[in-house]
Amino acid sequence: MAEEERPDQQDQAAESQVADPDEDEFLPRRELLDQIDEAIEAEDRDRLNALLEPMHAADIADIIERLHGADRRNFLQLYSGEIDGEILSEIDEGVREEVLEFLPPEVLAEAVREMDSDDVVDLIEDMDEAERAGILAALDDSDRAAVQQSLAYPEYSAGRLMQSEVVTAPEHWTVGETIDFLRAEEWLPEQFYHIILVDPRRHPIGYVALGRLLSSPRATALREITEDSFRPISAYAEEGDVAYAFNQYHLISAPVVDGDDRLVGVITMDDAMAVMDEEHEEDILRLAGVGEESAITDSVTETLRQRLPWLMVNLLTAVLASLVIAVFEATIQKIVALAVLMPIVASMGGNAGTQTLTVAVRALATKSLTGGNVWRVVRREAIVGVLNGLAFAVVMGIVAYIWFDGVSLAAVIGIAMIVNLAIAALAGILIPLALEKAGADPALASGTFVTTVTDVVGFFAFLGLASAVLL
Repeated sequence: MAEEERPDQQDQAAESQVADPDEDEFLPRRELLDQIDEAIEAEDRDRLNALLEPMHAADIADIIERLHGADRRNFLQLYSGEIDGEILSEIDEGVREEVLEFLPPEVLAEAVREMDSDDVVDLIEDMDEAERAGILAALDDSDRAAVQQSLAYPEYSAGRLMQSEVVTAPEHWTVGETIDFLRAEEWLPEQFYHIILVDPRRHPIGYVALGRLLSSPRATALREITEDSFRPISAYAEEGDVAYAFNQYHLISAPVVDGDDRLVGVITMDDAMAVMDEEHEEDILRLAGVGEESAITDSVTETLRQRLPWLMVNLLTAVLASLVIAVFEATIQKIVALAVLMPIVASMGGNAGTQTLTVAVRALATKSLTGGNVWRVVRREAIVGVLNGLAFAVVMGIVAYIWFDGVSLAAVIGIAMIVNLAIAALAGILIPLALEKAGADPALASGTFVTTVTDVVGFFAFLGLASAVLL
């Protein structure tokens, strides 16, 4: 009966994915998600397969990540036989381990054989030796050797990022010879963008884009139609530098060479984009102090473990700021208005520092902040800080005068605002620069230092001036 209903179920699944003007066109509709939940609850394998069959592998991976606890386990029990290499490579690392536990050995072996070498490396590089050996045993000898070669390179290097499936041609070939070769071969990758020209020692000397190849006469020598963007990358280069090169030089793919400049693999644009996405995500998470590996799929324990240490650091810096306030305890007792106004000074400094810090960390990550322009940027931020301080000094001076009817108090908070916003701007640019110079990660540690500086300077400037002027 289930088989007879399958076409209708497929139609229903397709209809449920029609875009709704009020919903994101790249996300499954709420109605479809509800139907999937119902199929899981009813343990209806046929209906679940029918609902998921029209969907892209990335959307199926998102559904697996969305589920939790028993729902995810039930889903995997029902659908594990349908999970292939494309779906497996799209699943978040934090969830993938649980998925692997539910996959039958024969399904996992087939899924791994479908994956490109770089995806297999990404899958097994964090596994223990026994699990890794089981995955490698499922591969053909040539594929296994390619994966092991990539694993021999340092973590987060181009060698780990590359795929070993490379389309090459001798430098003396013509367009016709190359096209005939491509049509005859069955091992070619599903997606590739360039034919890499190599000399007899397998040194890459250029590459030809597929579009240029197909639009050129058969008698044309490949050397005559090579691309100017050709730029080999060392297998030992850091993946962050690889992503920068792709973005800077608008690369689609790039050959990877070993220490002897011999071709060992290729990195494609999708790999570089994934690295850029990870770099951006890590910077944001580090700036917030929640751990660079935080994910929405993390458990309560994992989330707590990542956030608690940085909250402790923030507590210690808050105590330092409180000690500054304690120095002026007598002043605050005599002039209660100071207790009302001093959080405003510190808060404005913190926000101004965070603005500059965010720009600085991003500029350092993208290598747009260099020794050639650093002092120009520092001067700009200092000027912006002073001008912001002047603007808000006028605003807060008027507020303080109206609120507490005191010209002196208005002058004190105005001067304190100028001082703190100027210092905040300088701290936001100089602290990440200093950490970068010292070899530390600016995104990870800068936020705590900048907040501490703005709090301490803000409280000290405001309360110190108040003690000198108002008492």
